[in-house]
Amino acid sequence: MRNGGTDAQPAPQGNAAKRLVGTWRLASHSNPDRGAHPTGLIFYDANGYMAVQIMYDGRSKYAGTSPTPDEAKAAITSYTAYFGTYTVDENAGTITHHRAGSLNPGGLGDFVRRYEFISNDLVTLSPLESSNVLTWERIK
Repeated sequence: MRNGGTDAQPAPQGNAAKRLVGTWRLASHSNPDRGAHPTGLIFYDANGYMAVQIMYDGRSKYAGTSPTPDEAKAAITSYTAYFGTYTVDENAGTITHHRAGSLNPGGLGDFVRRYEFISNDLVTLSPLESSNVLTWERIK
């Protein structure tokens, strides 16, 4: 088992996997539930590790020093965060996030997305089970 509690995965191979390595910021999205301007980062490293964090638009501060149950629910449901390893299937045009840890306790396991490089510095990721499209821009 690797550090971080993730199962050992072979390092991603192939041109697409190499192109994904780096840090990307969320440039646009097609999911209105995330608000007009969510912010986020996704990281892929050459050893096969990944992590993502997305903060939705319009999050409110807690009224007091501790959240009410409704405030705690809103905080959790307006933030996406998970980490693990990844593999790329260039023939299928998919990337699989093997989620080892997640803010959402039910969000573990494999999450498959279609990928498309718009340019060297722009890539789209789309979950297979929805029409949502997230566009990520490489941070240089």
